[in-house]
Amino acid sequence: MMKSYAINEAGMATNAQYIASPNFDTRPASVPENRPENEISLVVIHNISLPPSQYGGSGIIELFTNQLNPDEHPYYAEIHTRKVSSHFLIRRDGALIQFVSCLHRAWHAGASNWNGRERCNDFSVGIELEGSDFEAFEPTQYHKLKELIASLTSTYPIQDIVGHSDIAPIRKTDPGPYFDWSQIDKIHKN
Repeated sequence: MMKSYAINEAGMATNAQYIASPNFDTRPASVPENRPENEISLVVIHNISLPPSQYGGSGIIELFTNQLNPDEHPYYAEIHTRKVSSHFLIRRDGALIQFVSCLHRAWHAGASNWNGRERCNDFSVGIELEGSDFEAFEPTQYHKLKELIASLTSTYPIQDIVGHSDIAPIRKTDPGPYFDWSQIDKIHKN
């Protein structure tokens, strides 16, 4: 498969738009079993839309850069103080935005657990798809997601690709019932 995104030594995807988020920190140096914590072994797929179920606006970028205006929408008043981010966002039109270097810990997973390891932010890359739990994602989003995952798996020792709902099932439902996991299986088996 041809990749249009390469992950460089700084953890940045070539050909992605970069918008810096302040919501990240350094990955921990070590974990039990003497595995380096910054060994990126998990990809977490999310969905997000701001305002909810509305696409194409600046709300997601404003949230991830701490610039969300609480007066612009009633939902924004509830979330504008949250300090969250993700490594990547794939818009409905397939545009790829990177907010945090893969080498840093983006704040996307929250309280989470995968295969007995807690704090999935420590060892994962977060990918947000502009969307919701209530409608299908666009074909171009899957195309870009496949390209990005291929780049990530060729750069880092990715072991698993999961949804936010898999690592925080009591709190989260995304990427939701309309996400087509068979699109990811094609990549993960390569």
